[in-house]
Amino acid sequence: MTEQSAAAPPPAAAELPTPPPEAVVDLLGVLAYGELTAFERLAADAGLAPTLSDKAALGGMAVAEFGQFLRLRERLRGLGVDPESAMQPFVSAVDAFHDSTAPSNWLEGLVKAYVGDGIATDFYREVAAFVDPDTRALVLDVLEDTGHASFAVAKVQAAIAADPPVQGRLALWARRLMGEALSQAYRVAGEHAALAMLIVGGIGDLTEVGRLMARLTDAHSRRLALLGLSA
Repeated sequence: MTEQSAAAPPPAAAELPTPPPEAVVDLLGVLAYGELTAFERLAADAGLAPTLSDKAALGGMAVAEFGQFLRLRERLRGLGVDPESAMQPFVSAVDAFHDSTAPSNWLEGLVKAYVGDGIATDFYREVAAFVDPDTRALVLDVLEDTGHASFAVAKVQAAIAADPPVQGRLALWARRLMGEALSQAYRVAGEHAALAMLIVGGIGDLTEVGRLMARLTDAHSRRLALLGLSA
């Protein structure tokens, strides 16, 4: 997915309640489907790439995302869970997000993968603080950047330098992505009680949930600044 962010360190193991098994399965299931769709989208973006080297770079990233999907699928099988059954409950929410944010061109696709996936990555990194150490280690590893972050930043910065009016259009697009991504996060948590209980139970109270959302917003602002899209 996207670049490493400064997520809050997990609480000490003794402070964490034992997560219900269904919450762990939900987390692995939504991540597995996210990696599968990331593979599909990067492969599609490669088809829009303006040069052969860009196509090859995105193709390599797509292969890396598929490798992460395979790791999550294997972990689910190791838990005695059918991976397709674990992913299926999240298909509607994830697909709705991608359907509502379909990029119209190469640059919008880059911004979406960098900004949109970055918000999701930060969110699931936070959730991973509340699961068992083995699952946490896998999740954090899977969420590591596959190289797309620096690639997207360089390409978008170059595009803005070559055509400054692009900046305004992409900034509007990035703000839309923020709203849609947060809506998706709320929907995923709201539709899956075990996952919601894991988040609220691990965080402690609704005030901390608000702080979590503030951290996601701050990380989003930092990404916009790197892209050259901050206000």
